[in-house]
Amino acid sequence: MLFQSSIRKELARSFGATLVVLVTIVMTIVLIRTLGQASKGSISPQDVMLYMAYSGLGRLPTILTLALFIALVSTLSRMYRDSEMAVWFTSGQGLAGFLRPLFHFAWPVLMVISLMAIFVWPWTNQQTRDMQSRYQQRGDLDRITPGVFQESSSGNRVFFIDRDLAGEQASNNVFIAATEKGKSSVTTAQSGRIETRGDAQFLMLSNGQRLENEIGKSALKISDFKEYGVKTGSTGLLGETPPEAKLMSSRALIKDPTRGNLGELAWRLGLALSAINLVVVALALSSVNPRGGRSVNMIFVVLAFVVYNNLVNLGQNLIFVGLIGFGQLLLALHGGVLLLALAWLAKRHLNWRFGRRQRARAPVSPVQAGGRA
Repeated sequence: MLFQSSIRKELARSFGATLVVLVTIVMTIVLIRTLGQASKGSISPQDVMLYMAYSGLGRLPTILTLALFIALVSTLSRMYRDSEMAVWFTSGQGLAGFLRPLFHFAWPVLMVISLMAIFVWPWTNQQTRDMQSRYQQRGDLDRITPGVFQESSSGNRVFFIDRDLAGEQASNNVFIAATEKGKSSVTTAQSGRIETRGDAQFLMLSNGQRLENEIGKSALKISDFKEYGVKTGSTGLLGETPPEAKLMSSRALIKDPTRGNLGELAWRLGLALSAINLVVVALALSSVNPRGGRSVNMIFVVLAFVVYNNLVNLGQNLIFVGLIGFGQLLLALHGGVLLLALAWLAKRHLNWRFGRRQRARAPVSPVQAGGRA
């Protein structure tokens, strides 16, 4: 009981600290990417925090797996370094005996990783895609904030309004700069209102002026108008497109076993299986080199995780192109990693030695020793 409780307490502290650090790093990266997408007009600036939450939630299985792997290796390595392993070994605990307390601690984390990879991952992808689609389907004027210059979705117009009238689709002091069909124009008006005609959305300007000239020429055309209409977008919904595999639920992937869907399903199951295998790998690889620093072992841990994670991604692509089957990938990759980890663990547990054995020399008799002397 003391053996298992002491290990679990230290694992909990190490896992919590590692998880906080990894979440902070990942969310910082997600924040930078989200702000970049908002500046390009891919998502609404008002939805930045919500988009970040969905993106971070989708990456949580990978974060939990890496945090668990680092916590296991760092804790076991610390026990080797402080000679605690020698104490447990002399008390009758072998290296394989650590598997039970490690899995007893890790099974709730493994359960969360599996559920999030199979169920939460497609849900977060669907939510982020819906946010992007709704924002992209909005008209150019729907994205405008009063007092701010806003570029259109096509990139050839810049809109500006002084203020909008509450409760009405109208605004005062409208400015539009456009470049279309080899011509540049600047249109100003005292007021404007939005009208929908069919599937098209128009901005109807009142009491304004329009300046137009051909690019590369000095001739300038100036015209005044009482009412002028500018098409700003379409109100129709985008055409129905087949859903991507990453947006489909795991049940839908099983019902429609195309190569793309099987590749996505193998990737989701791979996240859960790799997390389980890494618990065994952590026990098999944990050790301390007295001549090396602590960072050497941690670099090797991160490298092993990156290689395994890239193999999972590569397996998804191999299924998609038809080079390997769904069951073959799971058996070859994850089954192979598990067998290698168990073999290495057995080698360390039983203290096997590979290589040639030196022949034992026969004892030299006193007579022979005296004759040689």
